[in-house]
This record gives sequence, structure tokens and C-alpha cells, in this order.
Amino acid sequence: MKKESLILVVEDESSIADNVLISLKSEGFRCKHVSLAQDAVDVVKSDAVSLIVLDVGLPDFTGFEACKEIRKFSRVPIIFLTARGEEIDRVVGLEIGADDYMTKPFSPRELVARVKLRLRDFEQVESTDKDSESNDEFMIDETRKTITFQGVVLELTVFEFGILKALLGQPERVFSREQLIASVRDMPEVVLARAVDNHIKTLRAKLKDIDNSDSPIKTHRGLGYSIRL
Repeated sequence: MKKESLILVVEDESSIADNVLISLKSEGFRCKHVSLAQDAVDVVKSDAVSLIVLDVGLPDFTGFEACKEIRKFSRVPIIFLTARGEEIDRVVGLEIGADDYMTKPFSPRELVARVKLRLRDFEQVESTDKDSESNDEFMIDETRKTITFQGVVLELTVFEFGILKALLGQPERVFSREQLIASVRDMPEVVLARAVDNHIKTLRAKLKDIDNSDSPIKTHRGLGYSIRL
């Protein structure tokens, strides 16, 4: 976990933002503060942000919407910081791609601890991703947007490529249908979660055409899908 990491704090209440910034800076983190959701999206597009502390109730649009927008192009860790503590809000936040959730009032020390934990987790995932770009079975070519399986280039739709790439990026991790939808940048937001099942079915068929053994894509009933390598 690198202390030179840039933490983006998205909070419109100045007193709360000041507490968060002071706590993080005291631990050696570099910080940037914005008050609007759109500003947060723009910063992530232009700067090398390492983690986002994101409020839900923002003046222009919600943190949930900002998270969904950011997840179209970035996997940067996101911690929601909000006064909304209902279970449904926590579930929604996590399902659309957030990594953690804290409710106000909060402990600054706990927030710093969670920031450190999520940064450490993300660094481990990034390391795994580098290894998974090329392995014994799969190879991802980002330039050509192709995935090779056992030396054979798979004929994939945009959605299938995005879903398979997401699964390969974190082997053994269980992705919900909503998380897989969010991971595909060009997938319409209105697509039904159940449509993911059809994409998984066609992916399995294409893999089976090359290797008739058990599919590496596993179903976790009530949870989602994972891939083993």
C-alpha cells in the first residue's frame, strides 16, 4: 500500500470533508476534494486516482449514479460515505460496484483503516490481473479486443468479451450479474440482469467447442459467476 496514493474525497459538507482530509493527510496520503458528482467523474478520467471516498447525497446527482458512471471505465476502489444506512442502500451500493460502505457519523480512524485495506486489496488484484493477461489457457489482446483460449481466438460479441475479461481479471471471484453488467463499458444500463445468463451460456458453448471438458466458468446459485484457471 503506497502512501503517495491519491485519494479523491467527494463530499459537499465542508465540515465532514475537512475531517476526512485531515485524517487521510495525517497518514501521509495525497488528497483531492470535490463537491460534485460530475467533478468526481471528470477527475477520475484525468488523474491517477487510487481510491475514492464518495458521498451518496450530492447536489448534482447521487453518488450511486457517479459510481455507475465511473465503473464504465475504471475499477478504482470506491468507499461510500453517507448518512443513508438502510440495508437496501448498502446492497445497492455494493452491487453497482462499490468496494465498501460507511455511514455517518463515522470514526476517522476506521475510515483510514478501511482506505488502507481497500488499497492493499486493489494492489493484490492488480498484481493478479497482470498475471492473468496471459496464462496457460487464456490470453487477452486489449488492442484487438480479442481473447484466445488454448491458442484459438474466440469469436466474441462486445458483451461476451467484456464479461469474460472481467471474470479473467479476478479468477475465483464471484461476480453478481449486476457487477458483470457494470464491468462492460458498452453494455446498455437498461439490459436485464438475466441477459447475463444468456451471455454466459454462449460463452460456455464457445469454450466447449474448443475443449469439451468441464467449463471453467462456474455458477454460484443466488450469487453469480466465477472462473477458475
